[in-house]
Amino acid sequence: MKNFLTLLKNGSVIGGIVMIVFYQIAFIAIFMSGYSAIPRNMDALSIAIVNEDVEAGKQIAEQLQKELPFKIVTDLSLDQAKEDLNNRDIHMVLHIPNDFSQKLSEQGEHPNLDFLINQSNPAMVTSTMDQISSQITNSLNQQFAVQGAEGIMLKLNMPEDQAKELAADIPSKVTPNVVYSNPVPAGMHNQMAPFFLTMVSYVGAMIFSMMVVGAMNMVKGKMGVWPAFWSAQGVNALVSLLAPLIGLTIYFLIQGGYGAETFVKVWLLHSLELFAAIEFMSIFSILLKDKAIFANLSLMLIQTISSGAVLTYGMMDGFYKFFSHISIMYYTIQTEFSILFGGGKIGENLTGLIIIAVVSTVIASLSFKFISPDIKNNDKTISTAS
Repeated sequence: MKNFLTLLKNGSVIGGIVMIVFYQIAFIAIFMSGYSAIPRNMDALSIAIVNEDVEAGKQIAEQLQKELPFKIVTDLSLDQAKEDLNNRDIHMVLHIPNDFSQKLSEQGEHPNLDFLINQSNPAMVTSTMDQISSQITNSLNQQFAVQGAEGIMLKLNMPEDQAKELAADIPSKVTPNVVYSNPVPAGMHNQMAPFFLTMVSYVGAMIFSMMVVGAMNMVKGKMGVWPAFWSAQGVNALVSLLAPLIGLTIYFLIQGGYGAETFVKVWLLHSLELFAAIEFMSIFSILLKDKAIFANLSLMLIQTISSGAVLTYGMMDGFYKFFSHISIMYYTIQTEFSILFGGGKIGENLTGLIIIAVVSTVIASLSFKFISPDIKNNDKTISTAS
């Protein structure tokens, strides 16, 4: 019993217990608050309705704008809507062609409603938009068949008898034309690949940053503060360049289907991510020393919510939406979606990642200098004074 109590009072054991408790609190609190946005914030998903039909299409657009529980955008041209869809600012485009009313009024014709969906998005978004496209089509067909068909035909100056005859044929009159852009290879592992590849680099950076800061503190007495710091940056850059090759090679060999150009782009992206993450988390390792794990682990968990891998930006609650602007994982995952599957804003997201890397390096250097006086120079001053 005495040995048991002695071990229980050991600092390492106490530290381990503290980490177990802290991890549970942080993980549950952050994930419960972050993912509660589903389905609470589903109405933040956006659908652009582009109507080119001035008759029945106009009525449909007005009706859907009132009934759909999403953010509806109606003032975009088809080209602009497609661009916003590619940039993930819009989550689906509903296009009503200019010949919709004409085909609706003709026997044997089945007018299309065009649904444009960008698959280079979180799985929840694409599956939701798929369901909505089917629901809209079914709802319109039911409406035309039961209530609206005869009225629409009469408004088009069609004889009453012909309107009734066409109304009976309308239960399957409208057909959905779903057009997918930026297709993702089959399998949940592919849909989540940007998140997995980003997370593994970030976790590695969290561990490495603590070790490299410890090494800087060990050698600063011999080298001096600035030589120790900048030597460490060289090590950080080399590790960031080479380390991602291992995990990426495994993924690309197993998955296949990508060319060398895609591999190089993803490699350089994760090299930049790894360097930015090391610099970012080194700040807390310098300032908080062995307590840095509490800050770095919490920030990592927050970034899993604000990364955009499961929740789109618009669906995030305010705190996570704000944090996405300074989230290494957000910029990396959004860029990787575009590289692997297609999409826009690559330059914008890379710029955000570069800014975080540069700012983090500057803050880390000032932090290291501020709390780590040049011991070698101080020793020389003391010797001279003596």
